[in-house]
Amino acid sequence: MFSKITVHRVGNKINGESLILSQEELILDEGMQELLENYFLGTFKSEESFQFYSDSYLVNNPVYSSVSEIFEDKSKFMWESENIAKHLYEVAENPRVQGGELFIVYFEGEETDAGKIDSIGIFKTEKRESFLKIFPQNETFEIEKDQGIGLSKIDKAALIYNNNKESGYVLSVVDNNKNGDLYYWFEDFLKVKQRDDEYFHTQETLMVYKDFITQQLPQEFEVSKADQADFLNKSINFFKEKEQFDFEEFTNEVLEDKNVIESFVNFKTDYEQDMQVNISEEFPINTSAVKKQQRHFKSIIKLDKNFHIYIHGDRKMIDQGQDEKGKFYILYFDKEV
Repeated sequence: MFSKITVHRVGNKINGESLILSQEELILDEGMQELLENYFLGTFKSEESFQFYSDSYLVNNPVYSSVSEIFEDKSKFMWESENIAKHLYEVAENPRVQGGELFIVYFEGEETDAGKIDSIGIFKTEKRESFLKIFPQNETFEIEKDQGIGLSKIDKAALIYNNNKESGYVLSVVDNNKNGDLYYWFEDFLKVKQRDDEYFHTQETLMVYKDFITQQLPQEFEVSKADQADFLNKSINFFKEKEQFDFEEFTNEVLEDKNVIESFVNFKTDYEQDMQVNISEEFPINTSAVKKQQRHFKSIIKLDKNFHIYIHGDRKMIDQGQDEKGKFYILYFDKEV
């Protein structure tokens, strides 16, 4: 359960909307607390984690500075919540950014073997949903239309855990309503970047490998669409079956050919330089990252507008050729299912 909560109204400064700051914490009954806690925390589904950063010193990151003050002294909760709201108001430089309520919440951590870790939640509601109010009137009912906040999914959220302060804390961040502005919540307001952890390395390795197979490999080697599909399938199976990633083991089992391996090594190096990241060659495989990336590993061969061939397994069960009628694929199978 949270022990502190307040709400401010943050409009869009560019559109002339106002900033309305609350002067007191909200006092809620237990039922409302439980409802809001489920609403706030239910949005965090991914294991992807982030950390605050600054172009100079971390203390110059406004949100980092404010949450640090609150973690140090909870009596500063209201003052720093106002500073967070003022910062959010100032960074809205896109007229498409929607105004809304900004909730600042202090969550008391549960006791674990690793100790008690408190957290601070920052949540913004933007969208309004229509709903009906039906109530009895004499011998019939009346219906009124109204608008309010839907409880199915919050628009923007950040949960900051009170650990790893020196490196920018550990955050979970969600933006479900980008309003045509991809940077407003992650970059302009929070100023966060993805943490260098097993989720990150699993995700980045799969991304750079997919780009290599679909973009670079056909330029350097004579490979068919079926070969590319086979490479994609073998890579996903490797990540599903292994608990630990080893770059040499991966390339030998999945790519096999030394010339292809060399090309991939060069492609990965260029990718790291272009994206300014450093992808480890040994790390524990994160299953959540594998599941998320698997959606992009679609082993499909599209033939004109007539057919799609989905390849899920053995490359040897598909062959191709050409005759007087045109190009063709031959599929071998044991039984129809």
